[in-house]
Amino acid sequence: MVIICQQCEAQLQLDDTKVPARTFTVRCPKCQHIINAQPPTSPNERGALGLSGDPVALNSQFVRPRPAPAYKPEAAKDAESPEGAAAPDKDEVAQLLSSLLQRAMSTAATEASKTSRRRPFAHHRVLICAEAEHRFSVARALVENGYEAYVAEDTAQAIERMREDQMDVVILDPNFDQQERGAAFIKREVFALRPAARRQLFFVHLTPDARSGDQHLAFINHANLTINPTEIEEMPLVLERSIRSFNDLYRDFNKAFQVAEF
Repeated sequence: MVIICQQCEAQLQLDDTKVPARTFTVRCPKCQHIINAQPPTSPNERGALGLSGDPVALNSQFVRPRPAPAYKPEAAKDAESPEGAAAPDKDEVAQLLSSLLQRAMSTAATEASKTSRRRPFAHHRVLICAEAEHRFSVARALVENGYEAYVAEDTAQAIERMREDQMDVVILDPNFDQQERGAAFIKREVFALRPAARRQLFFVHLTPDARSGDQHLAFINHANLTINPTEIEEMPLVLERSIRSFNDLYRDFNKAFQVAEF
């Protein structure tokens, strides 16, 4: 059984045979924080149970949550409009976003074929888990540079999208869905991936507390890249360079195991 400390996010490995059948506490050996944990109720729930529970599983008791929808700048204008505008039906918005995204991707492919200058990382799928203040500007910058962006409004949407589709890039704001402790759940999904799958996921830490490309902070947060929200317009270029460096790092490894580059 693995428990994640809510204070420092350290992972604690416990022997399943010694886990009590009732709620128990354990002290984090790294930061000394007291963690309240519950034993797994089923084999599928064994994992990082320092959290309160799986938001997808909790929501599925009532209705299965919709995965994070694809983003299209034109369709997102309503979401970014001033207060007082009538809220559209969610199903209609999802359908509109999907149709507009397909149209945009088709147009981008046509233009690329005309100019013969297709971006090397175009069509990579990006899941954006950020506060409302930044999520649309991040999505817009990426879509305009050929990426396929999905914007999560809450934790359940984000996790459902990650489980439904293989994401190439996950951009996570540590303040995402704080009420449900979204950042911790998203990290749990990433850390739970097998090593081979984890190498095929580029994890980006979005924070105002560091400059873009801060390798030390990225390492501390188990991320591949750190981006400062004030430099969102430069994100596509920084992301492209980082992915290229990532592929260079694992080139020999991928070649030896006959694995495609990211």
